[in-house]
Amino acid sequence: MSFAEELEMLIRARYPIVYITTSEELRVQRIIEEVGARRSKKVFEWTCSSGLAVAGTSIQSQKPRNPASRDPLVALDQVIEQVEPALFIFKDLHPFLTRSHVTVIRRLKDIALNLRNSFKTVILVSSVLEIPPELEKEVTVLDFPLPSRDDLSALLDQILVDLHQHKQVVVDLDAGGRERLIQAALGLTLGEAENVFARIIVKDQRLSGDDVNEVFAEKQQIVRKSGLLEYCATTESFSTVGGMAGLKDWLNKRSLAFNAKARAFGLPSPRGILMLGVQGCGKSLCAKAVSSHWQLPLLRFDMGRMFGSLVGSSEENVRRAIAVAESVAPAILWVDEIDKAFAGSQGSGHSDGGTTARVFGTFLTWLSEKTAPVFVVATANDISQLPAELLRKGRLDEIFFVDLPSPEERAEIFGIHIVRRGREPGRFDLPALAEASLGFSGAEIEEAINSALYDAFYAGSELAMGHLVESLRQTVPLARTMDEQISRLRTWADGRARNASVLPGKTV
Repeated sequence: MSFAEELEMLIRARYPIVYITTSEELRVQRIIEEVGARRSKKVFEWTCSSGLAVAGTSIQSQKPRNPASRDPLVALDQVIEQVEPALFIFKDLHPFLTRSHVTVIRRLKDIALNLRNSFKTVILVSSVLEIPPELEKEVTVLDFPLPSRDDLSALLDQILVDLHQHKQVVVDLDAGGRERLIQAALGLTLGEAENVFARIIVKDQRLSGDDVNEVFAEKQQIVRKSGLLEYCATTESFSTVGGMAGLKDWLNKRSLAFNAKARAFGLPSPRGILMLGVQGCGKSLCAKAVSSHWQLPLLRFDMGRMFGSLVGSSEENVRRAIAVAESVAPAILWVDEIDKAFAGSQGSGHSDGGTTARVFGTFLTWLSEKTAPVFVVATANDISQLPAELLRKGRLDEIFFVDLPSPEERAEIFGIHIVRRGREPGRFDLPALAEASLGFSGAEIEEAINSALYDAFYAGSELAMGHLVESLRQTVPLARTMDEQISRLRTWADGRARNASVLPGKTV
């Protein structure tokens, strides 16, 4: 059942008060007016700044408006006095539903009892859901959905029609580009989508499927306003990630899982992965690379921002952060070092009154029940801190073990970082460097190259093979100092997780 059908059903069933939570007043008002026309009901709208008037009356036209009805009590009295069937839209009435406005609450309850035997309905429209206890039994809540693909497609069609009148704007939008643009705009309101499409046109005098980053910039604004998630702009790609052939293959096969063709094929949206492994081996880098490869915004879930001082505020912050992630979906939610974020959740009752356990429970429940296309990328280093509930199938699609790079992977990593620093890899013996860096992680290889660059610059010479070999000789890799922990991690991962470096059908 669509939103319009559900609303019309409630109106026909004579529900007295319907509370619609949305920030899209104009869009929801159009639907209410359409329902009113079908049911032969007049439609009125109220705001505290303009009072009560026939819906659609412009702000410039003040004659049909009654200034006294700016007072919600006066406006509610007019609801009772109205004889003919009608729908009354009250916009942003929630500030008057507090203890300081108890008479408004009482009047609204009187109206609710009175309207049950009439053909009138009060519809509260607000971006904030605030219902006093006195009205809980009288109010029915509806969530107004964000625009669907069809809504955004219709908006784009209208924009394209308008652009045909402006020959100076180039429209380079094939079927694939159109799908990418609509896919990126999912999660925006129609107003936000219209604004970002207009910004693309004004900026480049061009509209194409390659402008998805402009759409992501609009989503970045939504994330910034929440203050709970961090929007990560990244230029990383799979070409800058050395090794991990198995993980890259798995992610590449799911790169098209969010488009219309995948939905028609019956594919569900991928849920997420857990990357478990040695520090500095590229887990965070891979999270950034998949964002660029899939052309989806990357949101970093920082557990430190979730915890508040007030009782219940931490759980509410998690719910709000999840709501923001779903509002800009499809998106990637990156939970870095999840083992540290939820460390001690099982003993939370003795340390923090159970706050960590409740926050973890809220997050786990969402992982199991989420329907929005939010792909979770979680990374972890210490398996002993991971609760068993997180590891079971159904919450995440797969667990990947990221081990120290093999000789071939180390050679690839050296080549990537040498190119990044403006040098030609062919000038260096990469297999020899890979042999000299036994036990090194990708981060340690990068740091060794940086150290060699400092030595070469100080000596006034160009970077040479000798600088790199000497830098590697002076570096003590983490694998030597944490050999026992890494061995324990490998033992646990054997048979429990997929090796990120091994392609399907291949063996280590």
